[in-house]
Amino acid sequence: MRLPSAFLTTPISHRGLHDAAARRPENARAAFHAAVAAGYGIELDVQLSADGEAVVFHDDTLDRMTAEVGPVAARTAAELGRIALRNSDDHIPSLIDVLTDVAGRVPLLIEVKDAGETMGPTDGRLEQAVARALVGYAGQVAVMSFNPHHIIGLKSLVPAVPRGLTTDAFAPKDWPHTPPETCARLAGIPDHDVAGACFLSHNFRDLTRPRLRDLQQKGAAILCWTIRSSEQEAEARLIAQNITFEGYPAPHPA
Repeated sequence: MRLPSAFLTTPISHRGLHDAAARRPENARAAFHAAVAAGYGIELDVQLSADGEAVVFHDDTLDRMTAEVGPVAARTAAELGRIALRNSDDHIPSLIDVLTDVAGRVPLLIEVKDAGETMGPTDGRLEQAVARALVGYAGQVAVMSFNPHHIIGLKSLVPAVPRGLTTDAFAPKDWPHTPPETCARLAGIPDHDVAGACFLSHNFRDLTRPRLRDLQQKGAAILCWTIRSSEQEAEARLIAQNITFEGYPAPHPA
């Protein structure tokens, strides 16, 4: 399996084309509409609701992005859908809502979040929710996660959907909830083959890692996160085939 070329040629907006001044928060439907209008791909995050649905939200708690507090996983999808995002008229959308909105018009990169960031085995419920949401979706879509267990689970649930690993140097100071021994293991990207991954989305500050070069030579596509200036983009594109960006208007390829 290969990542479709659109994921390598269309700059990918990080959590949509969000802009606080325009009342478009991250992972809001307005941010996704803006990305589609500008012709950018979309990266978004999914968490699990209390009733087993995939909802589009980055954090595992509501505190930062809403006026509510507590775990996302303690609320049903319907309850979450009634919670407004800060500085916005939007509410927390379900993955199905966003798939319906995007309707295949731009490539969609779904990051499956590991609530708690322990990076251990999962119960499979979030993977199943993502797989259900994707049934019948005809647009270009790919899935990725920092936790390889999510992607290994999706391998059998949605075998035709391109899979990738979101990767990092995994310095323990940056991952306080992940056991140090797990950080050390993940830094080596050992699960690429067992996950059936065809791409990596790696921290742009660590793109010279030799393991990336080895996997790229074996056919893996290399994306990167998160670019916030044209200067960072120029540096990243010396290695990465595409970028996930925010905060500036990434140029479209000629």
